[in-house]
Amino acid sequence: MNIGEIARRAGVSRSTVSYALTGRRPVSEATRRRIQAIIDELGYRPNAAARALKEGRTRTIGLVVPPAGRRLTDLQLGFVASVVDAAARADLDVLLSPSGGEHERSFERVVTGRRVDGVIVMEIRLEDDRVTRLRHGGLPFVGIGRTADPGDMSWVDVDYDTLIARCVHHLADLGHRHVALVNRNADLVAAGYGPGHRAQEGFARAVAERGLHGTQVCCGDDARSGQACAGRLLAERPELTAIATINEAAVAGMYHALSLAGLAVPGDFSIAGVAARHWAESLHPPLTAADVPADELGAQAVELLIQRIADPATPHRHLLVAPPISLRGTTAPAPSRR
Repeated sequence: MNIGEIARRAGVSRSTVSYALTGRRPVSEATRRRIQAIIDELGYRPNAAARALKEGRTRTIGLVVPPAGRRLTDLQLGFVASVVDAAARADLDVLLSPSGGEHERSFERVVTGRRVDGVIVMEIRLEDDRVTRLRHGGLPFVGIGRTADPGDMSWVDVDYDTLIARCVHHLADLGHRHVALVNRNADLVAAGYGPGHRAQEGFARAVAERGLHGTQVCCGDDARSGQACAGRLLAERPELTAIATINEAAVAGMYHALSLAGLAVPGDFSIAGVAARHWAESLHPPLTAADVPADELGAQAVELLIQRIADPATPHRHLLVAPPISLRGTTAPAPSRR
């Protein structure tokens, strides 16, 4: 069904139907009611372009994700799914756009091409060119994550500093004296990846507060890298009895490396981290972790963006979450023999 058929049945011109839908020109009340009755009878829904003309908006938001060539972690996929779901509930479409390297043209088209009413940016760095570009471009945006100086932007984020510190304190309470932080991949951390740097800060502070021996390493975001990383740690730091991590994609590989070394989790070695809940619960044994509420954060990011689209002058809002650690099957008292 289209505007032409509605016009034919109502006995008016196509332009009159268009004016009745968009409100761009006045239409008599009787004519408007006749057109509306036919629309209701036929179940016609104006397309997105017609709504955009009426509202001056596209009814589409952009979601800027890591490059497509880089496998998204379970937690990142959780953020994507939650944004798409929350946008759908608000009758909004989502345009996914990768960024970084050869994908910068895609990001620039989103920013300048009037394809979207606003943008949500993921995986933010302490100094992030995308955030700078959005600030200067005037397009409403919200971060899942934040820069080093995030006061003049709206954002939602996980308090990795506090959560990794809590993991260390939990391990110290269990008697562990030699603890390692397994971070995300080295390139990402070197580029200023916010969660990686904040995890380093929380780890260093907690280790100092508890008088522990701490080691920090970066690790690729996959199980094979996790196995290699844990294997090196065990070879170079035989006194090590525990790991704190924000690299959920590498955890299964860490388990395998410990098993190959003849170490049982948690009897001989403990692991605690920050991860998506269903991921942590799916591991064997289930991972003791601070469960990141990706559903809540994604929905909050969409809500903040809708507010900024409706009123760009509204004050910036920030949401920093630090969920409690869920005790599962990977932490236990430090083995007395080590």
